[in-house]
Amino acid sequence: MSEKNFLVTLLLAILIGELGIHRFYAGKIGTGLLMLFTLGGCGIWWIIDIIIVATGNFKDSKGLSIVNY
Repeated sequence: MSEKNFLVTLLLAILIGELGIHRFYAGKIGTGLLMLFTLGGCGIWWIIDIIIVATGNFKDSKGLSIVNY
């Protein structure tokens, strides 16, 4: 289980996820930059990430799940 906070990750994904900020928070710098430059994959990648984070399937850069405990 990741030490990153689930609620923070979810709020970042919802509020400013188009810019990939939740990915930077999780330590995924490369994909965070891709989201930043494509504005969340024209919004599609952003919506998918919100669903992944909300269902507890999002992982940090170490491969650990960011879940609500």
